Amino acid sequence: MTRVSAGSSEVFNTLWRRSLCHTLSKVFSIPNSPATVHRPQFFYDASVASRFCRYASYIVGIEWELRGLEHWDNDHSCIVISNHQSSLDILGMFEMWPRMKRCTVVAKRPLMFAGAFGFGAWLSGLVFIDRLKTEKARLLMKKATEKVVEEKTKLWIFPEGTRFNKGCIQPFKKGAFYLAIDAQIPLMPVVFSQYYFLDDETKTFNQGKVVITTLPPISTRGMTRDDIEALSEIARQKMIETFKESSKDLVVQSRITV
Repeated sequence: MTRVSAGSSEVFNTLWRRSLCHTLSKVFSIPNSPATVHRPQFFYDASVASRFCRYASYIVGIEWELRGLEHWDNDHSCIVISNHQSSLDILGMFEMWPRMKRCTVVAKRPLMFAGAFGFGAWLSGLVFIDRLKTEKARLLMKKATEKVVEEKTKLWIFPEGTRFNKGCIQPFKKGAFYLAIDAQIPLMPVVFSQYYFLDDETKTFNQGKVVITTLPPISTRGMTRDDIEALSEIARQKMIETFKESSKDLVVQSRITV
């Protein structure tokens, strides 16, 4: 992507959009609170709340194109894996919720202390892990997976482990693949195309479009932990291919200079 130095007006525009985006995400998550207070830590269908949260994308100027929605099967459990480029990913997830229904997310523990948003996320059953406490994190994720299987819902994990918006998908950590194989449930790869409108180096955040592609589920039936490395690489390669294709589509559609 061609980079230029950001002027003061562009920096202001970026800060304004980021602040507005985060504020709106917190405000629009409130409609889900009454139900979660009644039954905390239950994996709710957040599609009702997402109807409000989706307005945040409209206000800050982000358009989402959803592909592969036919692959969602709400009668069975799965581990959802996706690339992670920005905190804006949550807005894309709000777009997905009406189709994927009940799903919880593995998130970093500091988010739990993000005021009303963090409290609401905890009530909704998000799984907060501390990366520095590896054993405890593994135990929490294992318990969450057992709950996912029992309730026939979904667990969303970002296997890269950290946000990365440099036009590629980083190597995957193996946690999601251990969980899927141990529980013998499929992986559901979800790919966000490149955020061409967002650049941390030049401090730019413009209006833009993102393609979110749901790939066919990858079965883990009959696999053992000996297959984890191969499974991880198969999933990552499929996602890399889709990332390149969907990002290229956006370049053509939006006439983006890269």
